[in-house]
Amino acid sequence: MDTADADGVLITGVYGSGKSSLAAEIAYMLEHRHQPFALLDLDYLSWAGTGGGRAEEFGLLLQNLADVVGNYRRAGIGRFVLAYFLRDRTELQALRKAAGVPLRVARLEVSLADIEQRLATDITSGRRDDLRQAASSIAAAEGVGLEDVVITNDRAIEVVAEELLTFLEWLPCRPG
Repeated sequence: MDTADADGVLITGVYGSGKSSLAAEIAYMLEHRHQPFALLDLDYLSWAGTGGGRAEEFGLLLQNLADVVGNYRRAGIGRFVLAYFLRDRTELQALRKAAGVPLRVARLEVSLADIEQRLATDITSGRRDDLRQAASSIAAAEGVGLEDVVITNDRAIEVVAEELLTFLEWLPCRPG
């Protein structure tokens, strides 16, 4: 498929940095500007009880991503908002290949204290593990250096979304 009319952003950052919330806010803004888009929270493309490890889950994510993006492209969608925590350049290259559309990367930065506060309100048992993983990822600088832009996500979500949309130059139409 021709990628000349396609564009995408991959919002990345450690657990609790606000990837999914920011992606949803951007989708809301694009919808109100009558701009066609697809929102894909990539964790949901590999969340399965296969019993396999991270490599198997990531492979499943890539297969599903290629299929889902292909379906959206056939439906005429050219703008993609993706959310996923990238750990390294190999993952980025694989995601770009599977998506088959140009992807710019926006990495969210948030202090560990803010992440802890955000995750404290989540009642799921897995959030304790997510907090430990976030602390480990921050300490190891996982995902750092893969981005086209770094955005501090410690402000109102509307402000952060406007900043990213401005960077992407996705603001040609005003809400209607």
